Amino acid sequence: MPDEYREMRDVVRRFVQTEVKAVEDTLPHDATYCPEDKLKPLQDKAKAMGLWCVRTPEEFGGAGLNLFGQAIWAEEAKQVRMGLYNAAMGAFGIDPPNVIWEGNRQQIEKYGLPGVEKGSRCFVAISESSGGADPGRAIQLKAEKIGGKYILNGSKMWITGAAKADWGIVYARTGGRGRSGISSFIVDRDTPGLTVKEIPVIRAYSPFELHFDNVEVPAENLLGEEGMGFALAEKWLVDNRIQYSAGTLGVAQAALDIAVKWANERETFGSRLADKQAVQWMLADSDMELRAARLIVYEAAWRGDLGKDFKLEASIAKVTATETAGRVVDRCMQILGGLGVSKELPLERWYRELRIHRIGEGPSEVHRMVVARNVLNGRR
Repeated sequence: MPDEYREMRDVVRRFVQTEVKAVEDTLPHDATYCPEDKLKPLQDKAKAMGLWCVRTPEEFGGAGLNLFGQAIWAEEAKQVRMGLYNAAMGAFGIDPPNVIWEGNRQQIEKYGLPGVEKGSRCFVAISESSGGADPGRAIQLKAEKIGGKYILNGSKMWITGAAKADWGIVYARTGGRGRSGISSFIVDRDTPGLTVKEIPVIRAYSPFELHFDNVEVPAENLLGEEGMGFALAEKWLVDNRIQYSAGTLGVAQAALDIAVKWANERETFGSRLADKQAVQWMLADSDMELRAARLIVYEAAWRGDLGKDFKLEASIAKVTATETAGRVVDRCMQILGGLGVSKELPLERWYRELRIHRIGEGPSEVHRMVVARNVLNGRR
């Protein structure tokens, strides 16, 4: 790892472990947000470190980290209880979706920049009840152009962060079947006709169902060109899989650190857990699998930074990282026994939330289909 990335990793690690965690320890076990009065001092320090909105280009006020840098940052920033869905509790800011920077200047100034400068929040709405893993065919939300506006009718499912958002990027069908019929729109959260309903799930951070009933969107809120929405959705999804994957490995590494400390301290029947072969093997398997998964994520990020197509590598990274993390946290809970499933530690929360990571951002089975298709076509 180049020295500059190693130095950044160490800075983020110290900040998260000593300052962010200290604040999170004062919050309820299943908290999903940090109160503003406690969060702002942390955000001020992150800005001073030059690590504000790490995915946002420097020209728009962000840190402008490349994909490799984002992977290293995510692994450290997500090692808190709420980290899988709110990295470092939002101490480093909440990046607007990367596709907003593909918009025109007016869209960037109205929606993108306030996210960096004022912390306005956004949701991304792709999935529907008809399916989320193949949006090109599954999207049924209809957008009909009438005069100088589009009228949206339909629903979206499993949308993260919609309740607290100020605006969202919504993918709807403006044309015929298939990918070429999808367009992307910027929709204000308070637009008449848009309703939001919570969907309680296994994790603390609930997704939402969005219903669009004759929602009027100005034509100037079309993001990109009509019929080009799928390409924007793919850019957001593929790039996001780097952070998504690296973050799960960070949580798994944190769980392993807890288990190693416990194994070295806990004595049963005259010896430490660390002296028992069954425990040693669980720890060894976890360490080896994490090392391998981490390198797979790094490879995907590296290809992306070189400007190469990395959809295949992102799929491999997503499956490997999320499934590895799930196994590691499961082993760590086993090593700690009853304490592992108690709410005194973050393990049980990570266990619940990692289970969703094998479904979110495309289920493992769909990514395996992507990999198989490439293998059968001779791509290596």
